[in-house]
Amino acid sequence: MDPRQRPYRSVLYIPGSKERALEKARSLPVDAIIFDLEDAVAAEEKENARETLKAALAAGGYGSRVKIVRINGLDTEWGNADALAVRDMDVDVVLLPKVNSASDVQALSTITGDLPIWAMMETPRGMLNAAEIAAHPLMAGFVMGTNDLAKELQTRFQPDRLPLMTSLGLCLLAAKAESLIIVDGVYNAFKDDDGLAAECDQGRAMGFDGKTLIHPAQVEIANSAFAPSDAEVDLARRQIAAFEEVEAQGLGVAVVDGKIVENLHIVTAREILAKAEAISELQAG
Repeated sequence: MDPRQRPYRSVLYIPGSKERALEKARSLPVDAIIFDLEDAVAAEEKENARETLKAALAAGGYGSRVKIVRINGLDTEWGNADALAVRDMDVDVVLLPKVNSASDVQALSTITGDLPIWAMMETPRGMLNAAEIAAHPLMAGFVMGTNDLAKELQTRFQPDRLPLMTSLGLCLLAAKAESLIIVDGVYNAFKDDDGLAAECDQGRAMGFDGKTLIHPAQVEIANSAFAPSDAEVDLARRQIAAFEEVEAQGLGVAVVDGKIVENLHIVTAREILAKAEAISELQAG
């Protein structure tokens, strides 16, 4: 499956130290899992978490879910050992927290080799250096760390997320310029379905590929919000059909629902259909 077509609608954080959570994650309908060795693990559990996670991944059972391990920063006492351990784990991606520059990514790559790297984008300096971080050869995705970012920026939390828009926009621009995956930050009120749905819809409208989640109860809402809707799939099919008919007959421009359809619309339409098909394949598997 093309990495750009692979769905990342729901990306769930799972503590690497919790065997029960690691087991439950095998049956959750999520597109990707962030196995966390950083914030979700207490200092005294860091070393045990590394071994617990290694055993869980070796046991397998996570199917087609993308397996991402978030290590501790290389400037901490656990980061180097985490990176060495992840290099030998059955994972798809290593996630580096608090990335400030491309040199942080390079430092990790000297340990983890050619393993794809994702960056937690959660510091002011990281926002300012988003373009150079995205351009690193091993960089494959951005994860917005909106909680840490809000703390660093000293913003107030509000439903429209206006205080974070500059930062979100800078990272979106950088990620799209380099064809990276980019997933939105977490929604903290995990029992507030309406609030989560609204923030997912906002993130989808902005161009995020999916949302990071802190609780399994949030998965269904994220999966729905970041999947092509039935109406989008229907419109995409009609646009492609109309465009191909006009091309075949050598006529003028295609029109669907009173709107001109150009080649750029067809590119988007085919991406929508490819993503819908990829989601169907994951659900069938």
